[in-house]
Amino acid sequence: MEQLLAELQQIDSGNVRSGEPLSGYTTWKIGGPADILVIPQNKEQLVSVVRLLRKQGVPWTNLGRGSNLLVSDKGIRGVVIQPGEGFDYARFDGTLVHAGAAYSFIKLSVMAGKEGLTGLEFAGGIPGSVGGAVYMNAGAHGSDVSRIFKSADIVLETGELVRCDSGQMGFSYRHSFLHEQPGIVVNATFELGRGDRREIASTMSAYKERRLRTQPLKSATAGSVFRNPPNDFAARLIEEAGLKGMRSGDAEVSTQHANFIVNTGQAKAEDVLTLMTTIRSTVKDRFGVDLVPEVLVVGER
Repeated sequence: MEQLLAELQQIDSGNVRSGEPLSGYTTWKIGGPADILVIPQNKEQLVSVVRLLRKQGVPWTNLGRGSNLLVSDKGIRGVVIQPGEGFDYARFDGTLVHAGAAYSFIKLSVMAGKEGLTGLEFAGGIPGSVGGAVYMNAGAHGSDVSRIFKSADIVLETGELVRCDSGQMGFSYRHSFLHEQPGIVVNATFELGRGDRREIASTMSAYKERRLRTQPLKSATAGSVFRNPPNDFAARLIEEAGLKGMRSGDAEVSTQHANFIVNTGQAKAEDVLTLMTTIRSTVKDRFGVDLVPEVLVVGER
């Protein structure tokens, strides 16, 4: 790793940090150190980093805003790549919205509403980045990224920079082809519709009021822990199984929304994983339903 660190510092790769704790980079406030954290500031630096890692045979992990991620207590071996400030932008061109991978998905929805553009209202409560939203085909309130997606520039694990349209993304429920073929989103373009600013603001306000009432938004969480099974809700099943308020260490199944796990203090990844395992087995025993995690679990176990 010392030689790799030196090589990354020699090439134009952005900000390079060794042994960086990742708890400060996730919304759960959980996670051990990365061997090396690289924060490229533009697509040229990102391509250079991925190509070097490919040449050296070093594994890498993409980190956005860490809002849908559980990093193990031992951390992540290899290199963690987080797109930096150069990817944090958005611009509007008629009904098209162009945004960098690091731009806040919530902020993008707010900005679109102010522009009188409709289609992103569902994103007002999704606390991730544009890149993460594309990767996960993030969604809420009956809509998701696939419905507004036009194209994205992506750096593949080979270091090749490609542009993918909607048909190439393999979108399905909380899924894109990037789950099978690793790559890092550079930017994305969304196609929205013209709408009434007041109606858009009213819809987003209603969504926000509902979230404030039903979700632990002021706590350290990663959002929904499990995907909703077909024609049902994970939260309903978890609550019906009597698991609200269950704890392991400082991790707690939220008493406000059963599909959230809250870090009440100094929770460890293993605490969260213990709760996830208990939830899955209990729901399976009670209802015969296999809950599928929505959060991504990464790092050395």
